[in-house]
Amino acid sequence: MSAPACHQERTTMPITPYLNGQQFDPETKRILGLAFEMTCAALRIGECDDGVKQAIADKIINLAKGGGRNPEVLCEQALKDIRRPEV
Repeated sequence: MSAPACHQERTTMPITPYLNGQQFDPETKRILGLAFEMTCAALRIGECDDGVKQAIADKIINLAKGGGRNPEVLCEQALKDIRRPEV
């Protein structure tokens, strides 16, 4: 079964509550928010536990700190990392 694409229609789900006080410039925050919304939509998490959303936000923030600034790439990498089987 293939994973849902990151460019699917998405609902508004701001990342701001999950930044834990970390500061980002407005453009980076916008990119993080888009990647977060896209990842949540792709995983179809809807109104799940905030702990799940925090884990997704943390993953995206860490990827962005590594230099990622494309929301689709951040989403794809987050999905890849989340779905990677534990070994």
